[in-house]
Amino acid sequence: VQLVESGGGLVQPGGSLRLSCAASGFSFSNYAMNWVRQAPGKGIEWVSGINSTGGTTGYRDSVKGRFTISRDNAKNTLFLQMNSLKPEDTAVYSCCKSDSDNYYSSYKCWGQGTQVTVSS
Repeated sequence: VQLVESGGGLVQPGGSLRLSCAASGFSFSNYAMNWVRQAPGKGIEWVSGINSTGGTTGYRDSVKGRFTISRDNAKNTLFLQMNSLKPEDTAVYSCCKSDSDNYYSSYKCWGQGTQVTVSS
């Protein structure tokens, strides 16, 4: 399994970023996927999940209405569109493969993550 995140960077509060995760080494379309993040000095927190077909998604309360998760199974790629970014969104974001087609299942993260910094 290989997961490679990209798209992070420095953005001002209120700005937007689109994260991507290129997946390989497994049948991407058969598995749910998740985004997690880790802020400096804090634990890992789940951000969002999407089932294998993309028909069901979930978000942590603090990002609902601002973040949108999606996937392109033809291109083995997971996305996270982040709008109205806040300083508290600053973290390393990683994509993770679920153990089933449902994002409620356990998951594992293989990527290095991509840094998102929200600051003026």
